[in-house]
Amino acid sequence: MLNHLPLSLLQQIYPRLTFGLGGIGIILLLCGSLAPADQTTTLTSSVSKHQRKPSLLYVSDFFSFVGKDTTGHVVFALDNNRGRDGDTWQTEHLLVLLHDEHKGWQEIEGMGSYPNTKKQLFQIPNSPYFEFTGDPTTGLTISHSNNTLTLEISPIKERIQRRDGDSSYRMGSSSAIMHWQGRTLPGRIIHEQLKMTNFNRLTRQYLDLWTESYGLYAWAEESSDFLYVHQQADETQLTPLIGNLVGFAVWNHSGEYLHNLQLTTLGSTLTWGFYQWPQGWKGHWIGQEGKGSLRMHISDLQVISNFILGGLAMGIIQGEIIYNGNVQQFYGMAEILL
Repeated sequence: MLNHLPLSLLQQIYPRLTFGLGGIGIILLLCGSLAPADQTTTLTSSVSKHQRKPSLLYVSDFFSFVGKDTTGHVVFALDNNRGRDGDTWQTEHLLVLLHDEHKGWQEIEGMGSYPNTKKQLFQIPNSPYFEFTGDPTTGLTISHSNNTLTLEISPIKERIQRRDGDSSYRMGSSSAIMHWQGRTLPGRIIHEQLKMTNFNRLTRQYLDLWTESYGLYAWAEESSDFLYVHQQADETQLTPLIGNLVGFAVWNHSGEYLHNLQLTTLGSTLTWGFYQWPQGWKGHWIGQEGKGSLRMHISDLQVISNFILGGLAMGIIQGEIIYNGNVQQFYGMAEILL
C-alpha cells in the first residue's frame, strides 16, 4: 500500500517521466505492544469527536501476489482506492502491474481513475477493465477483461488489525491461484486495507505523506513461507495508525512478528533527479526461534514516475532468508517511494 501523495497531484508539481530499467510475506510497523502471532493485534487511540467528518472518507485495498509454475514466477500488484468528499465520490486503480520472470514487465490496461457511479466505498467497484466478485473475507475473484487474467483468492486470514478512532488498518494473507495466458500459477497473496475518516487523498493535498518508504513482499521458494516488511522514514499523519517499521512472517502456516527488526539499504543507482534508487536491502530480527536475517537485491526495476526530487518504482527482489537453521531462497516484489 502506497504511502504517498496522489499521482495526479505530484504530476502537477513535476513532469512525469516513465521508463523501465529492464514472492510473499507480511511486514507492518506497529507502535505499541505486540500480541502473539496467532492473534489479531488491535490498537486504539482516541480521536476527538469534533474532528470527525463522516462526509470525508477514504478506503484503500492493496493486493500483492507471487505465483510460480514450471515456466517461472509471475508477480502481480493491484492498488484500488475509493473516496468520498461531501457529495462527490472517487475511485482509482493507482497501480496495476504484472511481471513475468522471463518476459519482464507486461502491459496491463486499467491503471487510472474511473467513475464511482454506485458510490461504493467498502466494496471495490468494477471498472471498465476489472471485475471483482466476492469479498476478501470469504473469497475474492479478480478478473481482467482484456488480458485473459483471473486471480482466485482464498478467504484472507487476518494477521493484524489496528484502529485509531474511527479509522482502521487490516493486513491479511492467503493462498491464491492466477490464470494468465493459458498458465495456472499457485502462489501467495497479501491484502492490506486502510479505512480513514476525515481524510481523502484523492481530493485533498497532504504534503507530509511524501516520505521515503519501502514495502517488501517475498515468498520463500518451494514452501508456504512468506515475509512482508514495511519501512517508512518519517512521521506522517498515517503513522499513529500504520507505523514506521514492522515485520511479520509466516513459517509453515504459523505466523509470527519480527521483533527488533532492522533494515538497511544496499548500494544505490543514479536516476534522473536529486535522489538514488536502492539496489537492495539487508536486515535482521528476533523471532520465536531466535535470530533471523535476510539479504536481497533488486533484479528488475520499473520506474512508475519520476518527480525530480523523488520517485515511485516497483522492483523484483531475490535473495535469501536465514532462520531457525534453514537457508531459504525467496522471490518477490519491492514497492519504493523516495
